[in-house]
Amino acid sequence: MKNDVARDTRAAPTISMIGTRAMLFEAPGDFTMAHQRRIWSLMDAAQARPDVCELIPGVTNLMLIFAVPPESPHDVADWLRHAWDTLPERHIEGRLFEIGVRYGGELGGDLAAVAAHAGLPPEEVIAIHHGSEYTVCAIGSAPGFGYLHGLDPRIATPRKTVPSLNMPAGTVTIGGMQAGISALTGPNGWNSIGYTDITLFDPRKQPPALFAIGDRIRFYPESIAP
Repeated sequence: MKNDVARDTRAAPTISMIGTRAMLFEAPGDFTMAHQRRIWSLMDAAQARPDVCELIPGVTNLMLIFAVPPESPHDVADWLRHAWDTLPERHIEGRLFEIGVRYGGELGGDLAAVAAHAGLPPEEVIAIHHGSEYTVCAIGSAPGFGYLHGLDPRIATPRKTVPSLNMPAGTVTIGGMQAGISALTGPNGWNSIGYTDITLFDPRKQPPALFAIGDRIRFYPESIAP
């Protein structure tokens, strides 16, 4: 059950109860690093609250899970709004990953569709994709999957209306204004443009996820299929 605690306006966040023990804070505006850094700062502040037992950061949103249902959700919402308005951005100096990609081919089968949507030749789409540096803003959706900020808007492409049913783990993807790498094999509505051999999630390792919030990624072409 989702009950609105605060309706968003042009400059205000949306804060909603999810059931009785969780509250979702959604930042206003677009997916920007400035907003994401403020979410990270809000996460740190909420971590210090004794009533919070778990935090789940997302793309310009943060879910708070409480040990017991809060007596006054409105008081928590007021605290969140005040923290959002007053806290500075948190800059995380993450690690840099340089990841080789085999662009196009069978495992990058949506490259032509992305190129057609952008009105660019595939070679230029590839150059633009690996010419940017990306930041891991959140981990979620599937174990180890990182939501990446930094995609050049020239190659932003909506997610597919009919998803791929068995996209392999390691597929390099574009979904709207976000870039990603499939963490697990399975259904996926993002556009496949290439493939990498890295493993994003290994339950035998500690931590099991390769990426962490604030890590940076640079792609480079290992090969380009004709």
